[in-house]
Amino acid sequence: MLKLEGLTKCYDDVPVVRNLNLEIPKGEFFCLLGPSGCGKTTTLRMLAGFEQPDAGQILLDDVDLAGVPAHKRNINTVFQNYALFPHLNVFENVAFGLRIQRLPHDEVAERVARMLKLVALEGFEQRMPGSLSGGQQQRVTLARALVNEPQILLLDEPLAALDEKLRFQMQVELANLQREVGITFIFITHNQEEALTMADRIAVMDAGELLQVGSPDDIYLRPNSRFVADFIGQMNFLPAQRILKTPEGLEIYVDEQEGFILDAAGETLDEEPLFFGIRPEQLRMSRKVPEPGENGFPATIQNEVFYGDSSSFLVELVTGHQLRIMHQNYLPSGANPESFQEGEQIYVCWNTRAGCLLPERL
Repeated sequence: MLKLEGLTKCYDDVPVVRNLNLEIPKGEFFCLLGPSGCGKTTTLRMLAGFEQPDAGQILLDDVDLAGVPAHKRNINTVFQNYALFPHLNVFENVAFGLRIQRLPHDEVAERVARMLKLVALEGFEQRMPGSLSGGQQQRVTLARALVNEPQILLLDEPLAALDEKLRFQMQVELANLQREVGITFIFITHNQEEALTMADRIAVMDAGELLQVGSPDDIYLRPNSRFVADFIGQMNFLPAQRILKTPEGLEIYVDEQEGFILDAAGETLDEEPLFFGIRPEQLRMSRKVPEPGENGFPATIQNEVFYGDSSSFLVELVTGHQLRIMHQNYLPSGANPESFQEGEQIYVCWNTRAGCLLPERL
């Protein structure tokens, strides 16, 4: 439904969005993810009509939106600041866009009531914005945007002002709401957890460019570069100083002496330099030598960070490289897992199929 073709935007001759090409089908929850200054908000502002591209096209159902003002695009935007009208109650805030369209009173009442039920705000019609919590104000903002039945809803970091527990609750509610209404959501965030939790697909941006587009699984488990792997969740990196092809797979040396096996069918070795990346949860600590089908390095535990259900251990390999390991403190069976102490000599083990080779950037 939405196509971006060669979309480019510059400020003072400095490109902030570079030749962006993207297709977003109808009904998808799509997330633009990247650090501050990567160009994601500028992209959103061009979609909304608040900024005009210097080059390229924005096609909505094959109609070029160039020159179409923001108020004539069937696209609504939810911002980080709720921008509710403080002098209007909840009902009138949600009804505002419908009143502008001069819709019949009965239709306005029916659509507002339906939308307030959808966002779990029945009974709040007469409340003023100042008497609502942050989460409730966010729901009113969503209802006001959705009641106009836009083709696309743009969301510019709308959960950033909420505390952690409420933000997680709103992530779940927002994903459920999108499935219920079936409207295309384009969500802008720098928060990896939000993107992984809610999106059908994620586009990772940096320096105005798209680095990778894929499902949350693809982005997390199969990143295409060190930058993407490092930006999404936690990732350990070891330098691939030398790589040999063997019958068992790729033998990767992190220095002249120490190496390990990566059972990596389809891995390409064209890019240099290459890094071996592996997630902390793919590693385990053991007092025993590695089992068949595992890699293992002798290591020393440097420190532990306790999270309750799990602990994060920093270990130093015999090569001098450091790795972060997630260790479960409790098992579903009720049995006590093996415990480890700072300063202890252990083995760091991982399956030969775990991890991936990554270039610095594409």
